[in-house]
Amino acid sequence: MNSVGDSVCASCQTPLVYRYLWATGSSVAEIQPGEKVANRYEVITPNIWLDTQPGLLPDIPEELPREIVPYLRLYQYRLHIPQAYGIAYNDILLLENVPIDETGNLYPAITDAWEQAQAVRQVYWLWQILQLWIPLSELGVAGSLLIPNNLRVQGWCVRLLELVSVETRGGASLQQLGECWQPWVAAAKTPVAQELNKIVQQMRSQEANLEAIASQLNALLLSSAAELPLTLKVVGATDTGPQQTQNEDTCYPTNNHDPNDPDDPLLPRVSIVCDGIGGHEGGEVASLLAVQSLKLQLRALLTEVKEQADILPPDLIQKQLEASLRIANNVICSCNDEQKREGTQRMGTTLVMALQVPQSIKTTSEYKSDNAHELYLVSVGDSRAYWMTRDYCQLLTIDDDVAGREVRYGRSLYRKALQRPDATALTQALGTKEGELLRPLIQRFILEEDGILLLCSDGLSDNDWVEHSWRDYAIPVLQGELSLEDAVSQWIGLANQKNTHDNTSVVLTYCRVSPEYIVPIRALPPASDTQTEHEQQEQQEQQYELAASSQALLELDVSELPARDKTQTPAKRQGRRKWWVLLGGLLAFVGGASLGFVAWSRLSPETFQQTCGQLPEKVQQVCLPQK
Repeated sequence: MNSVGDSVCASCQTPLVYRYLWATGSSVAEIQPGEKVANRYEVITPNIWLDTQPGLLPDIPEELPREIVPYLRLYQYRLHIPQAYGIAYNDILLLENVPIDETGNLYPAITDAWEQAQAVRQVYWLWQILQLWIPLSELGVAGSLLIPNNLRVQGWCVRLLELVSVETRGGASLQQLGECWQPWVAAAKTPVAQELNKIVQQMRSQEANLEAIASQLNALLLSSAAELPLTLKVVGATDTGPQQTQNEDTCYPTNNHDPNDPDDPLLPRVSIVCDGIGGHEGGEVASLLAVQSLKLQLRALLTEVKEQADILPPDLIQKQLEASLRIANNVICSCNDEQKREGTQRMGTTLVMALQVPQSIKTTSEYKSDNAHELYLVSVGDSRAYWMTRDYCQLLTIDDDVAGREVRYGRSLYRKALQRPDATALTQALGTKEGELLRPLIQRFILEEDGILLLCSDGLSDNDWVEHSWRDYAIPVLQGELSLEDAVSQWIGLANQKNTHDNTSVVLTYCRVSPEYIVPIRALPPASDTQTEHEQQEQQEQQYELAASSQALLELDVSELPARDKTQTPAKRQGRRKWWVLLGGLLAFVGGASLGFVAWSRLSPETFQQTCGQLPEKVQQVCLPQK
């Protein structure tokens, strides 16, 4: 009943959903623009269709065609990969979450946007493609990455139009990917052109090694990103909501934190939102324990990273974050076991956490920068993270719910899975199960454009209010017309007005890389004339040493565990270890964390009770054994 272009329904004033779909199949070319298919799909171009009735379930066959399965299995990569939506005319596959803007136009192909992109973005696009290579190869659809017109870019993000199966023997090869990159590299920006050409030549050789190529591309990405300035500001707040009497959310930082507090080593690089579950007797406790545990470990991790002479590879930092998460999980799990909580009575919490890791690196201009612009995003449950610029809003996380699980297992299309009565029920949360069963999503991003990172609980994200309203709150901040503090307050006000049923937590991080900001740089000290080539090689091959941050809860005096609004300094390191030895210790520690926590409470009850005594009174009632 509404005209195309209207933003809200003329009858009920509900925001209208414009769901543009990508149609692919043998008979697509026969359909003319302007036609209406199945009395609901308006054909904009033969491949771009607008669903004029997005509230209705699309046609979905009982037995899913084989070509749909890769879309389902790659659900975890939906930031880059489209999702199967439905079927039309029996042979036309409709895809959603495609690189089409809000007006029905395709985002530019990577070949069209390449020459206008900055050097760091050119490398970033290639790095994303390489990260997709293995998961797509495992499903026989890596050939999708060899078709330039199939690769679209939305700002920093590479997005695929569709998945293409490779029927040739052995599938797509790394050599073919190098051939595909060759013309792009020939037009790369000067600061990165030479190194990119070396990488492509290695890819084209028969001895191409994916791990070595990924390592070289990562080093080039970080060194080119470090050329940019970076200014961060973070503000957060949590609110009980108009209909609740208890706030089970915990976030960091909160509105009583000074965003520029020099005594807090985590600011402005860390932001956390946790939404507790388990009722008023447990949700608040679980979210608080998760935030406090992770803060302790992240302080130690940031301290150690700062002291490293060499760049730590992404997989190493991701393993460290995963180990830290399992420890926080097992702390909560042990409290559940101590209280004999079973089933739905077990307390837990969702988590979305961002960590900006300031690694020092030699830039492409041969200077030493104090920050390589890496951002790690960790999520468990349905608290979300969004990236917002003046041009777009991107959902970065994936909800751990039943609907998503059904898609990942290849059992259902997402729209059909949403019809289940338990579709939004959580499949993961911190503290409900043992740490080895936890499967967090840990992603790495590079901050190379001005934008705002929004972390929030579902008190705001429910009913897609972020997607509907982001322009009203993000663009004024980016234009200097609204303070970050006021934006947080207004986001919470929107949640309290539209989603009145829940607590709400919002943490905003404003990331500024505009060139008018001057980056202090220092030249690398020249190598000593007496230093031999062998000594230089030995120095470069110095083994990584990583934070013992996963030991933080053991090394600290547990009586110093902070209360909700206090911060503590990290424990002193007990000695430096080689990173592979530490990781082995982490795995052993994670496996026994739950038992260790229980043992702590039983073998040293005085210390355990002293620790819990630092927490709020209601939290103590749950943590301390009942007499």
